[in-house]
Amino acid sequence: MVSKKRSVRKVSRVVVVQTSAVRTALPKKGESTQSMMSLASLVSIVDDDESVRESLPDLLKEFGFPSQTFSSVEEFLAKDGISRTKCLILDVAMPGMCGPELQEELNRREVQIPIIFITAHRDESLRSRLMERGAVACLIKPFGDAAMLEALNSAFPIR
Repeated sequence: MVSKKRSVRKVSRVVVVQTSAVRTALPKKGESTQSMMSLASLVSIVDDDESVRESLPDLLKEFGFPSQTFSSVEEFLAKDGISRTKCLILDVAMPGMCGPELQEELNRREVQIPIIFITAHRDESLRSRLMERGAVACLIKPFGDAAMLEALNSAFPIR
């Protein structure tokens, strides 16, 4: 089912107003809504920008994804964010360990979590490297709801 939602949110100090299509999964025959909810996929957001950590969970909730936020890669690793995370929205440039370094660490550990990178810097060579290393998307801030939904659909393809 596709429904239209109008959202107003603040991402990286820029207000984004956009109408976006929201895809809602319907239960299969004989499957309860409650069992579908238990299959929900946790999305972890790692970004040092407080406005991103405040706004993205609201957008993800609209799309039907539970989320948790972390202000740094170190916090994500210390709080064992890896074990429950089914998709990672990860800022490229942060103090301390940066997003691409976490991607390398996850690859080294052979942990396969779909990663959606977000960045304020338009650098096509970096974007290409991140995608070659397995990222499902690399979005430039500020990005629209539709771009995030498309990235999430890449991370969680409907089968």
